[in-house]
Amino acid sequence: MLLKRYTGNLLLVMLLFSMLAFFFLGDVFIPEALDFSGYPVLHSVFVVFLGLFLESIPFLFLGAIASSFIQLFISEEIIQRMIPKRPLTAIFAAIGAALVIPVCECAIIPVVRRLIQKGVPVHAGVVLLVTAPILNVIVFGSTYYAFQNNPAILYGRIILCVLTAIIAGLFIHIFSTKDVVKEERLELVHGHEHDLQSSKWTSFMEHTSQEFFMVGRYFIIGALFASVFQVFMDRSVMAGIGQAPIKGTALMMGIAFLLSLCSSADAFVAASFSHSFLPGSILGFLVFGPMLDLKNVLIMMSCFKRSFVVMYVLLVFAVVFSLCLIASGLISKGGF
Repeated sequence: MLLKRYTGNLLLVMLLFSMLAFFFLGDVFIPEALDFSGYPVLHSVFVVFLGLFLESIPFLFLGAIASSFIQLFISEEIIQRMIPKRPLTAIFAAIGAALVIPVCECAIIPVVRRLIQKGVPVHAGVVLLVTAPILNVIVFGSTYYAFQNNPAILYGRIILCVLTAIIAGLFIHIFSTKDVVKEERLELVHGHEHDLQSSKWTSFMEHTSQEFFMVGRYFIIGALFASVFQVFMDRSVMAGIGQAPIKGTALMMGIAFLLSLCSSADAFVAASFSHSFLPGSILGFLVFGPMLDLKNVLIMMSCFKRSFVVMYVLLVFAVVFSLCLIASGLISKGGF
C-alpha cells in the first residue's frame, strides 16, 4: 500500500530528471542510444515527437500543479463569490481571466475541469478553453513577429478568438447541461476526507502526480500521431486548393488539428503557408489550432464526458469556420 501510494511521486521525480537530461545532455547521449541513421523517416518522426514532447510537457506539468492547487487550497465558496451572476458578464470575466493564465491548450483542460467541479459555470469554463491558449503575451509577440508585414492576421486572430469565445459561451449556456465532467478517477481522496496524518504538501504532490500522468498518457498518444502526420504531409498537394476560400479554410483548420502545434510557435508555421493560402485560411489555422487539436481532444476525452466533447468540437469548428470566411471577405476589401 505504501509503495502504491508514492509511486506517482517517484515517477514524477524521475520524469523531471529525465527532462533535465534531455535539455542538457540530449545532444550527446540520444544520438548514440537511438541510432536511426538507417531509417531516415523514423528518425524524422522521432525528432518531431521529441520536439512536441519537450515543448508541451512543462506546460502540462504547470496545468497539473494549477489543478491541484485549485482542488486543495481554493474552496467552492471562494470560487462562487468570484463568478459574476449574469451569463454574459461571466463570459467577459473569463476572457479577462484568460489574459493572465499562463498555460497552453493542453494545460488549460485539467484546470478548467477542476474549476467546473468547484462551481464555475460550464459556459465560463468553455470560454477559458477557447481563449487561454491565444490571449497571452507570448502568442501576441510570436504572431506579431511572424506577420510583421500583415498586421491584419494579428488583429484578426485576437478578434476571432474573442468572438468565438462569446458565441460558444452563450451557446453552451443555453444548450448544455451542468453535468459535463467525467467522474473522478484519481485514487487520492480530496478535501476534508484526507488522512489526518497526511500533510497538505504530501496531498498536493500526490494529486499533482496522479493528475499529470492521467492527462499525460493521452497527450503522448496524440503527439505521436501528430508527429507522424507532420513527417508525411505533402505541401505540394495542398497548393492547388489554397486560393479557394471554403476548401482552403477547411484544409488549414484540418492541418492545424493534426499538426498539434503549440500556440506560442504556430504563427511561424502559418507564415510559411501565407503565399499559398488566403488570409482567412491562415486565420483558420491560427484560431482553430490552439482551441482544438489531436492531442488536446484526447485529453478532453479523459476529463469530460464524450457527449460534451463532441458538442464542443462541432461548435468550435462551425463558429471558427464561419468567422474565418467572413474575415477573409473583410480583409480582401481592406477590413481589419
